Amino acid sequence: MKSDAVKKGIERAPHRALLYGTGVTEGDLKKPFIGIASSVTDLIPGHVDMKQLERSVENGVYAGGGRPFIFGIPGICDGIAMGHDGMKYSLPSRELIADMVETVVTAHALDGIILLTNCDKITPGMIMALFRLNIPGLVVTAGPMLTGRYFDRRTSLVSDTFEAVGRFKAGKISERTLCELEKVACPGAGSCQGMFTANTMACVTEAMGLSMPYCATALAVSAQKKRIAHESGIRAVELARKNITPKKIVDRKSIENAVKVDMALGGSTNTVLHIAAIAHEAGIELPLEVFDEIGTKTPHIAKMNPSPGGYFMEDLHYAGGIPAVFKRLGKKIAARPTVSGLTTAQIAKKAEIRNDDVIRPMNKAHHKQGGIAVLRGNLAEGGAVVKQSAVDSDMMKFTGTAKCFDREEDAMKAIVGGKIKKGMFVVIRYEGPKGGPGMREMLSPTAALMGKGLGNSVALMTDGRFSGGTRGPCVGHVSPEAAAGGLIAYIKDGDKISLDIRARKIELEVGKTEIEKRKKTMKIKNRGINNGYLARYSDMVTSAGTGAVFKK
Repeated sequence: MKSDAVKKGIERAPHRALLYGTGVTEGDLKKPFIGIASSVTDLIPGHVDMKQLERSVENGVYAGGGRPFIFGIPGICDGIAMGHDGMKYSLPSRELIADMVETVVTAHALDGIILLTNCDKITPGMIMALFRLNIPGLVVTAGPMLTGRYFDRRTSLVSDTFEAVGRFKAGKISERTLCELEKVACPGAGSCQGMFTANTMACVTEAMGLSMPYCATALAVSAQKKRIAHESGIRAVELARKNITPKKIVDRKSIENAVKVDMALGGSTNTVLHIAAIAHEAGIELPLEVFDEIGTKTPHIAKMNPSPGGYFMEDLHYAGGIPAVFKRLGKKIAARPTVSGLTTAQIAKKAEIRNDDVIRPMNKAHHKQGGIAVLRGNLAEGGAVVKQSAVDSDMMKFTGTAKCFDREEDAMKAIVGGKIKKGMFVVIRYEGPKGGPGMREMLSPTAALMGKGLGNSVALMTDGRFSGGTRGPCVGHVSPEAAAGGLIAYIKDGDKISLDIRARKIELEVGKTEIEKRKKTMKIKNRGINNGYLARYSDMVTSAGTGAVFKK
């Protein structure tokens, strides 16, 4: 065992002394040392009740014959960080989280690891570390939040706060209603209720084979979640004893299974960044085109919130969860091993589909293609993404007049101030990984557009990214970004921009001669961040098209 490096031999007497100082017994030294990387925090609703899950995981490790060690990993709530400089730190925190898990596990020679996580960047950051370390381990996502209730209507964070701000500004609801909604939108612990980034990543993780069955959808407040956490602790010890590492479980087909489930559920566009980064750490080549190739062959069978009229995570769970999605997709899901000891095929065989509308048959899919489309064109030579499952059919093709902003805040002021009109194509640039820096999410402006009723007459594009809660004709991850000299930097107000999602195209309708002229006369802007983590991040990060990972 790896932990022998700190517990065996005469020379390790000082190490054992320190371990005894933590309460380790002599008998514990014969057991596998299992780390529990816990991201419990009072700052994030999805993580605030993790202390209970820590106890369940810890008891599972003991029951399995291991010795658990809990250590802390920080996290950021994207909803609270949204709309101000805090969001610049959200995506960059993914790399810090990966580094922290790697550092603690290696420094203490742990034999295995359980990653207790839930929200947006924390889950992919931990999984990146798992592959980097390549020690036996698995993931426990803490589970989704229950929906809220407003009179006889179910509520959720995005629809009833971010979009409600736009409805209030448009005079559609009163200030009293807005205040009432913000108190019922998030009724308790858990990740936000729809197929936003946190829940999409949980589903992707289970589909990849790194979580126990039903872990992704079991509710944060449920006893079932505690049982899954306990079983995960037992299983982590078994994996450590047999030295079953993540690279023995996950391969290219496993990653493709995850992308297929993502497409079938209409998941967050952020998963394109995160799955690419995870594949990078796993040493698996995953070009951006793979997402589109899979998307064109995978039907969108589960209409999930934030899509209009979409179901919530609790509905997906009661309909059979990810195992039921496996079953519905049938032969599209490759038979691959999972941390549970069962293959995906065995999990699918045992599954039940309990609601044919929540998880539709493929011949009755909401859309023939998956939820995410990858766009190309002169504005996105390195690629761009759009959540096509959340775009109305009459906006799948659109030509609009550019209205450019160099910061999210300026765009937001224009939207809530009534300066964005029908037929405009809003451009928010210098918000990419390098230029932001940090590639901020743009949920506030996109939700404000929907709230003001402009979702069927205005499009938006950015070199930043979107929350999983974004809906409407919103194109993100435009690469190359403005700070790297991408064409998005040279758009002027009044230019025509054409979007054709079905044809996978986004184009600036300006002649090549004019574009070259602009490149000579328009200067690339610099945020002027010269110190601290964001300055280092800006220097080291690659483009969105490669997962926004660090250069080696």
